[in-house]
Amino acid sequence: MIITGKKFSKPKMSRVINGDTILPEAEEKLEKTRLDILMVGIYKSYNRSTIQKFIENGYVKVDGVVVKKPNTKFEEGVKIELNVPEDLKNADVKPEVIYEDEDVIVVNKPEGLLSEAKGEYCPEKTLADFGFVAHRLDRDTSGVMILAKSEEVQKFLKKQFQDRKVHKTYYAIVQGRPKLDTARIDLPLQRDLKRPTTFRVDAGGKASETFYKVLKSNDKYSLVELKPTTGRTHQLRVHMKYLGHPILGDPVYGEEKADRLYLHAGSLEVTLPGGERKVFEAPLPKEFKNVF
Repeated sequence: MIITGKKFSKPKMSRVINGDTILPEAEEKLEKTRLDILMVGIYKSYNRSTIQKFIENGYVKVDGVVVKKPNTKFEEGVKIELNVPEDLKNADVKPEVIYEDEDVIVVNKPEGLLSEAKGEYCPEKTLADFGFVAHRLDRDTSGVMILAKSEEVQKFLKKQFQDRKVHKTYYAIVQGRPKLDTARIDLPLQRDLKRPTTFRVDAGGKASETFYKVLKSNDKYSLVELKPTTGRTHQLRVHMKYLGHPILGDPVYGEEKADRLYLHAGSLEVTLPGGERKVFEAPLPKEFKNVF
């Protein structure tokens, strides 16, 4: 017995089954894309995680209608509007400008201002709102930072930091007085797996070097000058903690609470895109002077 397949009465449907053609309905489905993916291609300064939170918070309209589900699919060509409330961006925050030209902006970052968001939705203004970030300071650290006005200049500056051709000087008020007035700290650092957002001294960590000098002391605190030759996360804070002299007001590695973290980036020596080598400085905040 020979069994033959059932014949289709509609040639078009036969071609669909054979894969020779696609129904209009199928074509429409293939052309639709998730809203968050569409927006990543339009708003390239935000990553997908941030875009998703914008959508979930109701800051996105598609053809005039608020959409709160990132996985909602639309055809390309729809009108997408992103409206983040200005009051969420801390619009009044304006870091002091130390220097500016056609390529860079050098600012004195106030304590409490983020350098840039770390991927998740950030409802506050950061230094990234003023230029392209080439290096970072912790939120609680104040002082000199250089921002680029273009991605090309940003790459130029980042390479200097990566190649350790930028010289940085910090000032900190630490608890007690170090035994030596000047010393070189050569202690490798590694992420603390028990507390993943922190770091610790570990023989298997990355090389980390800091030179320090005691400038002034009283019966409780010392003002020290810190010159790191490497740029590890929390390097200065962990090094001083390990020596038994944590930085005053350090909420993570410190022992004594204060009104702020007493760490300040005092000077930055860097080569500008035009080839000129310059040193930029930010004076010590008044809180530092008040301690003494």
